[in-house]
Amino acid sequence: MNEILARREGAIGRLSLNRPRALNALAQAMCEDMSVALLQWRDDPGVEAVILDHVGGRGFCAGGDVVSVRHSALEDGGVAGRAFFMAEYRLNHLLFTFPKPVIAFMDGVTMGGGVGLALPANIRVATENTLFAMPEGSIGLFPDVGAGYYLPRLPGHIGKFLALTGARLDGAECLWAGLATHYCDSDDLAEAKELIAKEPAAADEILRDLATSTPDARIAGNAAAIARLFAPDTLEEVKAALAADDSNWASKELKAVRSRCPTSAKVALRLFSMGSQHSDFATEMELEYRIAAHMIMRNDFAEGVRAVLVDKDNSAKWKPAKAEDVTSQILDAIFAPLPAGEEWTPLALPN
Repeated sequence: MNEILARREGAIGRLSLNRPRALNALAQAMCEDMSVALLQWRDDPGVEAVILDHVGGRGFCAGGDVVSVRHSALEDGGVAGRAFFMAEYRLNHLLFTFPKPVIAFMDGVTMGGGVGLALPANIRVATENTLFAMPEGSIGLFPDVGAGYYLPRLPGHIGKFLALTGARLDGAECLWAGLATHYCDSDDLAEAKELIAKEPAAADEILRDLATSTPDARIAGNAAAIARLFAPDTLEEVKAALAADDSNWASKELKAVRSRCPTSAKVALRLFSMGSQHSDFATEMELEYRIAAHMIMRNDFAEGVRAVLVDKDNSAKWKPAKAEDVTSQILDAIFAPLPAGEEWTPLALPN
């Protein structure tokens, strides 16, 4: 079975993820296949825009195949794992810099690697099925695929909240937060895609005409609390602020922050501080690749994937286990440059 379906429909190129049993989790070959199609369409005058969606099932894309990356870290020194991240981040960068409009339909689970596919798109469509999250802290990884660029730019420390808690947002919340640009009922998507294929330049107008009434965004009710309690720069200060708040909401979010890998959280905070200053997305991808190359070889990653996806006991033992024991020296090593010839590079574009 082809896990990526690439075809022309009218004036668009259409890329559909087709690995439904794995919620369309990305493998290296899938990333490479999408990149090949995009490079073909990039300079094709008959292709005016690209649609990115999935064939069926409840997941647009649930992330990357981190179980396979864990096997690589344990069995081949991370060689295959690094190759996966190289291909994935090259795809992320290609989408971000693509010279034609990209329209992503986030109709279902959109997590991790799926976020990396959707957020570079000019138009991002959420539905009642959308379930958005960056859950990497629960597996000892970090918010990647460009999250260090996108999330710090969200208002009111929403990005920091998503990274430290792994909170899941529905479609209406994605629209409210600016993660989605449009909200449509899933029953209207087939018509939307058909119309866009005929007139790509009218995609925005087509989606607005088909838009239904958007439900209330639940996260809006906690926006002030998020802006206040997730404002501190350090993990320890965020936890202290949540602990000092006597609301049930703060208690719930503090439990979520405490359950996640403290090294992952501190990596995310440092990454956000740096990524918020990046004007070049390639610089972001180079930095995130360094971090990924180091973090997949740490015990926390193997343990986190084991606990969540292999044994599924959700009882990861983090090392270090306490935020205060994650030192600047540990973080410096994770952010350190890679040996010559091993750094991330973007795809070479045809002349």
